[in-house]
Amino acid sequence: MTKKIEKSEDEWKAELSPEQFAVCRGKATEPAFSGTYWDHHETGGYRCAGCGTELFRSDTKFDSGTGWPSFHTPAADGGVAEEVDTTHGMRRTEVHCSTCESHLGHVFDDGPSPSGLRYCINSLSLEFLGDDEKKKD
Repeated sequence: MTKKIEKSEDEWKAELSPEQFAVCRGKATEPAFSGTYWDHHETGGYRCAGCGTELFRSDTKFDSGTGWPSFHTPAADGGVAEEVDTTHGMRRTEVHCSTCESHLGHVFDDGPSPSGLRYCINSLSLEFLGDDEKKKD
């Protein structure tokens, strides 16, 4: 099990852009079709903008038509955590990074095989690391 990362609000503000802070710590949602990764097609991993934990892989990404990056399966068991979200008069399932608890987006049950799930994720909560970049490490 990965150790939880805990930081003060001031530490998060110093490390994240104001837009990332609003999404990752304030649970905001970026406008559809505005994020860096909604139409991104490189091969690699999508990591948490808050802590660098790999959350999703490009081979699980699909075009959901929603304007947000969508994935059918997280990169690893336990990397993405869920909780009930009853804001805005709806009942949804929020997803967040299990390591630093940064808000990622929501998961819905209208995705493709093999999971049937659609993890609808804010680009601002992600950082991409291409497979070619990993080989340099």
